[in-house]
Amino acid sequence: MLEVITIKEVKIKIGEACKALRKSNNLSREDLAEALEVSSTTIQNIENGKNATLDNVLKVANHFGLLQAITKEIDKTITNQNNISLY
Repeated sequence: MLEVITIKEVKIKIGEACKALRKSNNLSREDLAEALEVSSTTIQNIENGKNATLDNVLKVANHFGLLQAITKEIDKTITNQNNISLY
């Protein structure tokens, strides 16, 4: 059976990851915001699972070295979709 996940759940997971990575790197919200050239409110919103732009989420991912892993997962998904055969 397929597991259904909602957009809200993904937003919450992204927020949890952002907060955990920020704290494990001993950064305040203000420190991370300054490094990313965004407001501390933007970081707070991401961490609370509120609406964030894709650009801001990718800035966070890039800051913590996650862009390559994200890209690999996207490529893997595309490859798997292209390998589906109906015969």
